[in-house]
Amino acid sequence: MSADMHPKPTRELAELRRSLGPDTEAAFQAFSKSVFSEGALSSKTKQLIAVAVAHVTQCPYCITGHTKAAQREGATAQELMEAVWIGAEMRAGAAFAHSTLMLDTLDQTKA
Repeated sequence: MSADMHPKPTRELAELRRSLGPDTEAAFQAFSKSVFSEGALSSKTKQLIAVAVAHVTQCPYCITGHTKAAQREGATAQELMEAVWIGAEMRAGAAFAHSTLMLDTLDQTKA
């Protein structure tokens, strides 16, 4: 991560964030733990989804953290790359799908 744009996450920054909103921080941590726990989807699958979404949202902290978490859950490099490709397709697919707005606008301006 670029130090200029994205500071390295440190214990000090985490403690500062926690001190500025301890109840909210605790609620978020509990929510996150619940979301990523085993359920209908395995924890590994959930982490692979998180890696794909992190690439779509372009959060470098999430990419790093969820890649490591997915590896701890047994995800392979190939599985992680497939997740990234899914995220890329979904992001590009959204642009493609939204072209209907442009086409509809063109059609309306002709009328």
